[in-house]
Amino acid sequence: MTLESYDGDVHTVPQSENSLPTAMESEKERGGGELFVPPLNFAMVDNGIFRSGFPEPVSFSFLQSLQLRSIIYLCPEPYPEVNREFAKSNGIQVFQFGIERCKEPFVNIPDEVIRKALQVVLVTENHPVLIHCKSGKHRTGCLVGCVRKIQRWCLSSIFDEYQRFAAAKARISDQRFMELFDISNLRHSPLTFSCSKRYTN
Repeated sequence: MTLESYDGDVHTVPQSENSLPTAMESEKERGGGELFVPPLNFAMVDNGIFRSGFPEPVSFSFLQSLQLRSIIYLCPEPYPEVNREFAKSNGIQVFQFGIERCKEPFVNIPDEVIRKALQVVLVTENHPVLIHCKSGKHRTGCLVGCVRKIQRWCLSSIFDEYQRFAAAKARISDQRFMELFDISNLRHSPLTFSCSKRYTN
């Protein structure tokens, strides 16, 4: 599958030979230990698939340890320069599928955009991959919920996971979207998308 088949914005970021020092290296130079600070709402979804809120620079050294190949960014706003530089210096490809941030009762999760993002998730050559939006609750939760449907999770388990991240801000409309999302035309493995081997660049 080629990148041209995606309608979302794709930022190709090959490994840079003259990359800036990493956050981890800077910390070592100051004489401190390695700092590993996960992004907000970070969790492992499956082998090689992770989720989180928006990664701040303090989390870059942690993300380096994941040896990411791809990032799926679910917000419509341009990716900040510091994040683009981090991706470029680490050979990470950024796939942007902009979903507007809405509040109930005006929530509209675009089915087609979720399908295009799932196409990226389902290609194991894109793993390890990080899925994130702003807070890692609603847009990320809906995409992960659709991944769980592909994995044949029951709805109650899908909703439990969604609510664990959304907490008091859980939306009935999001859960309804996941419930009605049709996976019948998606090609996939019903159990897992990747093996548990260590990934190397």
